[in-house]
Amino acid sequence: MTWLGHFNYWIFVVLMMIGLYIVISRGNLVKKIVGLNVFQTSVFLLYISMGKIWDGTAPIVTDALMDGRPVAYSNPVPHVLILTAIVVGVATTALGLAFVVRIKESYGTIEEDEIQHMDEEAFLARSEHLGGQP
Repeated sequence: MTWLGHFNYWIFVVLMMIGLYIVISRGNLVKKIVGLNVFQTSVFLLYISMGKIWDGTAPIVTDALMDGRPVAYSNPVPHVLILTAIVVGVATTALGLAFVVRIKESYGTIEEDEIQHMDEEAFLARSEHLGGQP
């Protein structure tokens, strides 16, 4: 079997690495959420690829034979799990974006480094106000 026979898995690896790179390399919180969605989509592709059997049919049990041999069925469980995961993914993306809106309202920015710097300044100011105790 050639590398083309595993095309879905190559796409899975490429999408996963792109999503991971976006999450690690970007400081913008919206871009991080997009990276997580790309990563999540790659996992969806992996599970759906594993659930498909070559020459498999819908899992409807019959007494029929296909060309004199038993019928191969595709496993429906990964597809059902992915439908659930898509719904959960949309909900978590919406929640993440709602958090980004609240962070923008509180800090005035959605850049991770700027938010961390503001938190450190606030911590130091509070420490000085309390007499040097954190």
